[in-house]
Amino acid sequence: MDIAKPTHSADEARVTADASAGASAAASGRASVVAITGLVCLAVSLGIGRFAFTPLLPMMLHDGTVNLAQGGALATANYAGYLAGSLLGLVWRTDSSRAARYALVLTVLLTVAMALPGSFALWMTWRALAGMASALVMIHATAWCMQRLTALGRPTWIGLMFCGTGIGIVLTGMPAFAMTAMGWSAREGWALFAAVGAVLVAAIWRLLTPLPASAAARRGDASPAPWPATQTIGLSAAYGLAGFGYIITATFLPVIARQTMPGSVWADLFWPLFGIGVTIGAALVTRIGSPRDNWRLLAALYLMQAAGVGSAAAWQSAFGLALSSVLVGLPFTALIALSMREAHHLAGPRAPKLISLMTALYALGQIAGPPLAAATVARTGSFGGSLGIAAGALTVGGMICLAMRRRKRGRARGVRVEGG
Repeated sequence: MDIAKPTHSADEARVTADASAGASAAASGRASVVAITGLVCLAVSLGIGRFAFTPLLPMMLHDGTVNLAQGGALATANYAGYLAGSLLGLVWRTDSSRAARYALVLTVLLTVAMALPGSFALWMTWRALAGMASALVMIHATAWCMQRLTALGRPTWIGLMFCGTGIGIVLTGMPAFAMTAMGWSAREGWALFAAVGAVLVAAIWRLLTPLPASAAARRGDASPAPWPATQTIGLSAAYGLAGFGYIITATFLPVIARQTMPGSVWADLFWPLFGIGVTIGAALVTRIGSPRDNWRLLAALYLMQAAGVGSAAAWQSAFGLALSSVLVGLPFTALIALSMREAHHLAGPRAPKLISLMTALYALGQIAGPPLAAATVARTGSFGGSLGIAAGALTVGGMICLAMRRRKRGRARGVRVEGG
């Protein structure tokens, strides 16, 4: 009897370990589905709904449907819509999965609208509404995904969701390169991207489901704690600077490349290279598990992106543009993912409200970028001046993150001394 007990205990331990491993594998499987659903949301809303405009702008310029100033105006209309959508997110109380669904459908319809005959005023309207839809997907799909992943014990997998932006950029950038080579018009490009978006939305439609009633009730019953004011202000201010810092590169990179390398087929490949960097950077975030490192990592990402924007200003050459594509792309959605993670950490159940506020400031930064670029090009004939200003803004954002990190560490030391 005594000899059998250890064997029995070992069997029980093995069964328990197997059950635990099975539960962990099941949670990982569910988390993968959630993260990939979020990935597709961003691939459609940002990769197609917003950033398809970037590789199609040179085609629209070639078709003669817009000039550079009008292209900048269309970009600004999109970012103004993004601001409106983020402000709507502050006041619109709705289920996140339902809001994301509506906004994704609207994104596809507005992409179709850009392929139809219309006036410049109509295009301004469509791009503004597309920006609004993008903001609503960013807010609500992120909140839905973060809540689901946290419940499954996989919050760091939010980085996988943000790979969607980079994948969407590649999905639009590479075909645009081929379309240019084949002499397609921009309208044909918009129609193709609308079809791709419709297929992707249909694929995830049944997966975007509301939180279970019990989970929603628990989230609503919790009494909200006050946000840490200084960290919230610092995070939001830095995030607004990030919106301004990247947007000139993200809007005009193919145009800058064609100015720098006129007649070269390689000029259209810098944008897909940017998208590949975006995807890799977002994927790397899934390997970073410690929330304590958010501020330090954010500072590094801001400074890396500042170096990337600055390299395009300093070296208007194939080398400078390739370096810029990588250094701006790698931190792009990694910075967003870590900022969203910190927002969730600071605001908890009220994270959608904080994300809406941050998204509004980000949109304000984006709105300021294209007019500045158009003004400097008109005055100097180059994007260099506006890129230099953008690099400075990103550097300030990095300094804010370092200041927030020092403040957080100082408070932690003070708590230990008081408690010890």
